[in-house]
Amino acid sequence: MLSRVANSIYWMNRYIERADNYARFISVNFNLALDLPPNVPEQWEPLIVATADHYNFFEHYPTANREHVLHFMTFDESNPNSILSCLYSARENARTIRESISREMWEYVNQIYWKVKDRVEGSKDWEISRYQGFLEEIKSGSQLFYGIVDSTITRGEGWHFGQLGKLLERADKTTRFLDVKYFTLLPDIDAIGSPLDLLLWSAVLKSNSAYNMFRQQYKIINPKNIVEFLILEKSFPRSVVHCLQEAEVSLYAISGTSFESGYSNPAEKKVSKLLSEVQFTEIDDILDTGLHQFLDNFQTKNNEIGQTIFNTYFDLKPVS
Repeated sequence: MLSRVANSIYWMNRYIERADNYARFISVNFNLALDLPPNVPEQWEPLIVATADHYNFFEHYPTANREHVLHFMTFDESNPNSILSCLYSARENARTIRESISREMWEYVNQIYWKVKDRVEGSKDWEISRYQGFLEEIKSGSQLFYGIVDSTITRGEGWHFGQLGKLLERADKTTRFLDVKYFTLLPDIDAIGSPLDLLLWSAVLKSNSAYNMFRQQYKIINPKNIVEFLILEKSFPRSVVHCLQEAEVSLYAISGTSFESGYSNPAEKKVSKLLSEVQFTEIDDILDTGLHQFLDNFQTKNNEIGQTIFNTYFDLKPVS
């Protein structure tokens, strides 16, 4: 497979996953808005801080209120990570490799981009209920896209590069969902462990579509169980460890290397090393280190994996 094609498939899937997760980020606050006591104000700045978009945000907006953050994360073309920008980038990557993907994939990516693009005008006047409906459409749309991929693409190199993009992005964003809780300010120190605190944690679960699966496994909602589930639960598809496991499988499948013989390139080495670190970490180790510090360290290493994949597969120079 040409490195240009592999790169476009990787990023098309990664951008679709990013758009889905930005819709989920906003849903965190919408879920809370329905349940918060009237004396507790909504907080929107934690969303842009957890996604590391706050530097870009404050170059264009004076305050991080609901209206500004919503527009910045959904339709703002000056934000390269907004839902609209991600769908545009996914469409452009799909357009350049139409011959290498299924017709249904291209048609759907093209359709969902223009559907969102047509809604930009007048979006600033939307009510909360309309925003909620829009976000649900984005989340459902990404699931539909992955369904189209799974049912129309052969399980070759292209499919595995798409898996890599989706899984590394999902692992990163799962840690950032947890980080939203870190940056959310409680009214006072006594609120830690209170019903309000647990309400915030429950919103994190719901935004990861993890609430029902979590309740099947744990009888009690507490921060320790939630962190353990979203990071270390091997059988949950949005957990960090599950994403790394599947990413490792795809990397080894691309090179044709067997697990028994060990890694064959730097990308495989980095993924396997990070997976081992997470697999052999216990929840008490994470909390003793500090949850935010652990998440920050993971995000750095996950970004390094993305750069190493680029160097290994996409930055190939012609043989002279």
